[in-house]
Amino acid sequence: MIIFFYVLVFLVAGMVKGLLGMGLPTVAVGLLALAITPAEASALLLIPSLVTNLWQMFNGPALMQIIKRLWLMMAAVCLGTLITTQWLVSSGSNIIPALLGIILMAYGCVGLLSYCLPKASTHPVVSASIGLITGLITGATGVFVLPAVPYLQALNLGKEELIQALGLSFTVSTLALGVGLYWQGGLEIIYVKESCLMLIPALVGLGIGQWIRTRLSEALFRRVFFVGLLVLGFCSSIRAIL
Repeated sequence: MIIFFYVLVFLVAGMVKGLLGMGLPTVAVGLLALAITPAEASALLLIPSLVTNLWQMFNGPALMQIIKRLWLMMAAVCLGTLITTQWLVSSGSNIIPALLGIILMAYGCVGLLSYCLPKASTHPVVSASIGLITGLITGATGVFVLPAVPYLQALNLGKEELIQALGLSFTVSTLALGVGLYWQGGLEIIYVKESCLMLIPALVGLGIGQWIRTRLSEALFRRVFFVGLLVLGFCSSIRAIL
């Protein structure tokens, strides 16, 4: 029965990712935590997360321009993730995920109240700082979204460019987390075969979510995006509290 539960989780999480360009780890880990530990859930997520992120990264209009713009941030993400992955493997604290959820909800509310948020700076120091903080949080919690997602959204990219930039950020984070888990021995607790199997429902869900997204206008997509942040933040907080 557990395998059917896994399939349902990854189908739903894939749909959320296809619609918002994010949310697969947050949704999947939140539901998987009902049956397995966070470290096991993070290991099970690696293949579906990596492949769906690669799909999202390459399925867009301006990959090379985005890489040139964000390469320093991505390098800092890798460094930060490798520094703190040992906390994810050895610690079960829920304080950080709860705080992340609250921050994400607050950002979602701000975005819904005002769609003219200040444009973020792309100065190398700012970009590298955002990347390092994102990596430190990713390594400690397995959650990729903060502060990378608010930062990328504040760059005022178009709908498809934002989705592609998120795909790049999440791909780098997933690879760095995978290296970190392997380095700390965290991949030994789950079979890679099971992670590969979960790729199928994740891709099906991704396709459904993308189909829905292509039928949304820019304005409606922004509303859905901020509502999605609010809901994902709520789920993260509730999961940590429970």
